Amino acid sequence: MSHLKKVDHVTYACAEGTIEKWAWFHIEVEGGRLINRIDDVRPDDPDSSMKIWCIDFGQFGVALIEGIDRAKKSQVTKFVEAHGDHSCQHIAYDTYDLDAFTERIKAMGGTPRGETLVRNDGFGVLKQMFARGYAAGDPAEAAFPEYVQRPEVGSAEADVAITFAEETGKGFYDQIEEAVEAGDEAPFFDFSAMPDDWEVPEPSPLNRDLMPA
Repeated sequence: MSHLKKVDHVTYACAEGTIEKWAWFHIEVEGGRLINRIDDVRPDDPDSSMKIWCIDFGQFGVALIEGIDRAKKSQVTKFVEAHGDHSCQHIAYDTYDLDAFTERIKAMGGTPRGETLVRNDGFGVLKQMFARGYAAGDPAEAAFPEYVQRPEVGSAEADVAITFAEETGKGFYDQIEEAVEAGDEAPFFDFSAMPDDWEVPEPSPLNRDLMPA
């Protein structure tokens, strides 16, 4: 049974000076709606920061990030240098029960980047868990998954499906910065729980009725 509901949002890292171009593409070409714009998530940080612009498509969102280099090179700049302009830094998946799923990840060989973040974004309690990179290496250059749990759409706490706030950008930026400082280049999964004789299951018919309510 699936532990994930859907894609919550996709975050793209933009090269310096291109966030406007990609915002135009997602808004004017694809039909998204800009719902939040933060031009500096760490205005008091003398080392580095980033921009984050958030675009809503109703059932999912797109976040655009662009590095701000100061005394040091922004982690977003490093990511773009490694992967190219408008490269996917992370995909966030909405879960049915983030706490339970996080424990499942840990039990099966996965490691979150840091502690689960809990905050109120104006529509109720939002939980976020950022994982380490899929591959070992510099955490500033690694693509990684994010897992979230949002209020149910249509509930008293939620009038829209996707919301972003300044703390969202700070959360993963801070956790990656801490990993860089600590030299933590370990990957998300070590696959030790994968049986040696595991076989790919036969494809089954699509039946969304089997998903948790």
